[in-house]
Amino acid sequence: MEQLNKFLNYLSAISPISEKAKEAIKNLCSTLHIKKNNNLQSIGQTCRTIYFVVEGTARINYFKEDKDVTEYFAFENDMIIRAESLFTGRPSHKAIQAISDTTFIAIPATPLFELFEKHHEVERLFRKIVERSYVDAINRLESLQFHTAEERYQALIKKSPAVVREIPLKHIASYLGITQVSLSRIRAAIS
Repeated sequence: MEQLNKFLNYLSAISPISEKAKEAIKNLCSTLHIKKNNNLQSIGQTCRTIYFVVEGTARINYFKEDKDVTEYFAFENDMIIRAESLFTGRPSHKAIQAISDTTFIAIPATPLFELFEKHHEVERLFRKIVERSYVDAINRLESLQFHTAEERYQALIKKSPAVVREIPLKHIASYLGITQVSLSRIRAAIS
């Protein structure tokens, strides 16, 4: 219950919502605990749920030429979904994996979208959340285009310094688009 209240307070900080709307969201929510290195959703599944990380760290990953590639990290209070699957209804080529023991709040998408008609402040709230996620995705793309690997690593460290130090180097290196050797050099240079 405490985790759910923390989550609802987080949502209210993004955009105010009435107690009635909070209760409606709360009725849709469930809490999931996923152990380290286990998948919340596997490759080939269709995403029908929106997840928020309450505690822990997760990632979206896929395989390219048998290499495990990390596309996205989600830290506390981050949303994590496979949007390409959620909004098209097609199975995803990506997985959501817990990097540490992780607690998620899960909200099934269809009933949530139905709430948008009843509670317009919920629609506004999730529009703001999706906008933030879109801007984050654009910033990530631009980071890959315009910043050095060292600058990208420092930005990741700035977002969640303690957690990043616990993430396996292979995941960080693939997220940054570099080798583990290059990442080790960067870490040594800025330490």
